Amino acid sequence: MKYKVLFLALSVIMLSACSDDAGKVSLGLFTTKDVVIKAKSDPKIPGVTCHISHVEADLDFSDPSDMSIACRQTGPILAEQLQKIDFSKNGEVVFKESKSILFKSLKVRRIYDKDTKTLMYLSYSTKESSGSHHHALSTVPLYNTQAWQWANQLTKN
Repeated sequence: MKYKVLFLALSVIMLSACSDDAGKVSLGLFTTKDVVIKAKSDPKIPGVTCHISHVEADLDFSDPSDMSIACRQTGPILAEQLQKIDFSKNGEVVFKESKSILFKSLKVRRIYDKDTKTLMYLSYSTKESSGSHHHALSTVPLYNTQAWQWANQLTKN
């Protein structure tokens, strides 16, 4: 039994060392919880990078649902890229990460606001926690991007 626990602990440590985290802050000496910051590029619009922070609880069955998101233009945003996205009110899921073995995940959905020509990135938990589906929002306006003229034409149609 001791060896199984030791093996599990070493596996978790080794896997966390191989992560793609942009930052990681411990919440204290006597806790297994850390605030993790991940940098994710939008797969269809690589000129947008989202930094998503959330609490990661090693050795727990479930991570807390709280999260924060900040998305910014980090490269060109082209009309050809925008033509490939979902323009529905629901948008599309661009990132997803499991947060527990109990079917909870953190998702980030991209939604396009046609009126303001803005990409909205909504991060949310798929499972209610403390009476709430935790969520956060960040926006990336298309103004001064290479896709601005295309977005103006789309608004006129």
